[in-house]
Amino acid sequence: MIVKLVILTCLLMCGIFSLAQNESFKYALQGRITDRSSGESLSRASIYIVEQKIGTVADDEGNYSLFIKEPGIYTVQISHIGFENRTLRVPVSGSHTLDIDLNSNAFLKEIIVTGKNSSDNIARPNLGVERLSISQIRKLPSFMGEVDLMKAIQLLPGVHAGNEGSTGFSVRGGNPDQNLVLLDNTTVYNASHLMGFFSIFNNDVISDLELYKGDIPVKYGGRLSSLLDIRTIDRMPERLTATGGIGLISSRLVLQGPIGEKTSWLIGGRRSYADMMIKLSGDKSLEELVLYFYDLNAKISHRLSSRDFLSFNAYYGRDNFGVDVFGVNYGNTAASLTLTHTFSDKLYGKYSVNFSNYNYGVLTDIEGARIQWDASLHDLMLRTDYSHYINKYLDFSYGLTATFHRFVPGNVETPDYGKYTIPRNLAMEHAVYWSNQQELSDKLVLRYGLRWTMFHNIGEATVYRYNENDVVADSVTYKSGQIYNSFNAIEPRVGLIYKFSQSSSFKANYARNVQFIQLANSSSSGSPLDIWFFSGPNVKPQQVDMVSAGYFQNLMNNTLEASLEVYYKQMNNIIDFKDHADLILNKQLEKELRIGKGKAYGIELMVKKNSGRINGFVNYTYSHAERTIPGINDGKTYLSPYDKPHNLKIALNYELSDKFSLSATWIYTTGSPITYPSGRFGIKNEYFPIYSGRNDSRRPDYHRLDLSFNYKPNPKSAKRWKSEWNISIYNAYDRNNPYMITYGYDHKSGIPYAESTYLFGVLPSITYNFKF
Repeated sequence: MIVKLVILTCLLMCGIFSLAQNESFKYALQGRITDRSSGESLSRASIYIVEQKIGTVADDEGNYSLFIKEPGIYTVQISHIGFENRTLRVPVSGSHTLDIDLNSNAFLKEIIVTGKNSSDNIARPNLGVERLSISQIRKLPSFMGEVDLMKAIQLLPGVHAGNEGSTGFSVRGGNPDQNLVLLDNTTVYNASHLMGFFSIFNNDVISDLELYKGDIPVKYGGRLSSLLDIRTIDRMPERLTATGGIGLISSRLVLQGPIGEKTSWLIGGRRSYADMMIKLSGDKSLEELVLYFYDLNAKISHRLSSRDFLSFNAYYGRDNFGVDVFGVNYGNTAASLTLTHTFSDKLYGKYSVNFSNYNYGVLTDIEGARIQWDASLHDLMLRTDYSHYINKYLDFSYGLTATFHRFVPGNVETPDYGKYTIPRNLAMEHAVYWSNQQELSDKLVLRYGLRWTMFHNIGEATVYRYNENDVVADSVTYKSGQIYNSFNAIEPRVGLIYKFSQSSSFKANYARNVQFIQLANSSSSGSPLDIWFFSGPNVKPQQVDMVSAGYFQNLMNNTLEASLEVYYKQMNNIIDFKDHADLILNKQLEKELRIGKGKAYGIELMVKKNSGRINGFVNYTYSHAERTIPGINDGKTYLSPYDKPHNLKIALNYELSDKFSLSATWIYTTGSPITYPSGRFGIKNEYFPIYSGRNDSRRPDYHRLDLSFNYKPNPKSAKRWKSEWNISIYNAYDRNNPYMITYGYDHKSGIPYAESTYLFGVLPSITYNFKF
């Protein structure tokens, strides 16, 4: 299989370089297109040279390149939907860099946006894609003073929060581990701080994000439900700038600056101090409490030539929680080195090396009995991606990836028993992909592609075989470096868009996604100590086939966006766990698993207003998700833990003036499924609960109102120092939404009871943000 991959790589590279050698262009015009107000990159912006009658479209990072045969002074036209067009006269006598910024139409009252320009939501062929810029996210109410993009994601249609205050999320009935989260193209396995109440993403570093709800681009794979693609700021500042904020729980600072004319740098940091605030309460029992997180972001970008751009991105973050006898620490490291090369105005390549590491540790020391548990997982990925536009019928994307996975489930050290180690797991994952976007007419666009993924389990390993009673029948040991199991998966993707007009369209798609890595987690709340594991001889890869369709309509000169989407998902080899599963430090984890089928379907409606003093969105989702797995619930169909039929979400922002604005979000969801005891039995005055069907009851419905007030003292000041005050109220009407439900019984009467834990009441916060 590896030989086949090498052959494919050689053929791909030979074809590309032969194309590149045919180009005879001598002069290059290249640069980046950005939003003038925020500095964010404008993906898919158009640039056109009138005299040469040539043009191109910027990539996802706003980069563009055009190649010209003759020197001269050329008329360059730049346009992007929702922004003011620009026309420039540019002298070209050699390779020339031209970075361009555009003004948003929303801030130019004399410019009228007409229905002649279709919006991206109408023309884009992908279905189930949600885009959020950091400027939109910052308008939302904050949680404990932190505006969090993961909580902004939870407001989108088809997306459900994992638990109260948590940054985890479920997409269209899928498990949280079925979401692929990327930070600058690098996988993030745990995107949470403080046990899930904050995300690892510093909002001052983030440029924008895209969420693909099932219709994942063919160049990405490995997850069933969604792709969350998060990109950091990538622009060339004219001078040193600083952005930051001071809150009750945490503070942050980001610095950016240029080095000459070709290099830019960014460094940012964030640190919480919840433990310091708690100690000020005077409670002596909390004096030994440790509770904080910190993270660092760094980025450096350099333009090597008119055709080559190099960037390095890095993230490092840690969490620490504990008291005098118990402690937990965990954190992420992510880094990527990316080279982009423009072969011509029609062929663009990207080459990257990506590294990610997630590790955690637990330490207990009770009366001298010291126990330490450490675990980690590592990914090293090499990938190449090409965009090749030939004409409107042949708009290709193709490439390949190779990833080495290394999981260390646990190393435990105790004073009495010494070291206990769960054997490490090694695997290789390769993929080759190809897709084409074909404009059949002015109204009809077809997109289709294929992804071929190969997954190999690698020794040293011991593979157990089990009988029908989950007892080990025999085992086979494989030596280090030996490939002892392989999977092949073909993942087709097909989509189309039919534009009824410039303001309305119909979209449909089919996608198959396959997942080889999953999370051992038997609760919906999640934990930083959850264990990831591979598919293998006893665990087939999970698979989903999803069809979806939608109608999109823009109204009032594209001021209002309305959409209706429906989807149906059929899932095979879905994993769940038997009752009372033993998931921690288990060398034979496979015998705790149960594998079967599942399905999910739903309808999503959304209305969005992007401009004006009052802006925001309202969305409603009806959905259903269920599973049928032998060995669970007597083989009868039961609800997925993430089945929440009714979801209503409202997010509004009212700009009272240039200085004052108000924001509010309101969420209502059906309570999540739960298994309550249906009876009890007693043995010698000890009572034990009896459970009936899996997930046959529900928690109370969840609803919450958050409010935010923003004040900018001098928004029109010519001074470089800009500041803003944010006052937010989380759970404004003090709704008691259960965080945890526990069961017990009265020892005297033997009467069982259920007890709810409510995590947050009304929670106010204040933050001071600044920029200079």
